Amino acid sequence: MSTTPTLNGQVIGQAHYATRAVLEHLLARTGTTFHQSVALNATADSGGAVDREQLITRMTSTLKIDAAAVLATIAELTDSKLMETLPGDTSRLRLTDTGQALNREIRGAIGELTTRLYGALSADELATAGRILTVITARANAELADV
Repeated sequence: MSTTPTLNGQVIGQAHYATRAVLEHLLARTGTTFHQSVALNATADSGGAVDREQLITRMTSTLKIDAAAVLATIAELTDSKLMETLPGDTSRLRLTDTGQALNREIRGAIGELTTRLYGALSADELATAGRILTVITARANAELADV
């Protein structure tokens, strides 16, 4: 007889790594890395243009990576003409038309994946999971702040 495990780090980790593996496969089809997809999405969420420092802060705080990794990602995106510096304002970055199209393609594919993964869960189940994971994330971030 199988029992549902209690929520713990192992269960959260298994869910993270399983969904991340699916996402990496999806991104590979577009030639995009995970960090690139996060930068594209964050820029799109900011109306298609973002302050460079805000993007660095958002990615370092959410992905727990250093600024050098974010700057490398930005360089990859600008080199591939998916993102560019705003003319006359080198502190801001924007998506190119190609970057916007790629981001829409990725978002559409992620939307379909999300439906397959979460579609059978009720709104209450999703809300409960969201609340619990938000609390755990905040506590882990507080622990990191003390390190």
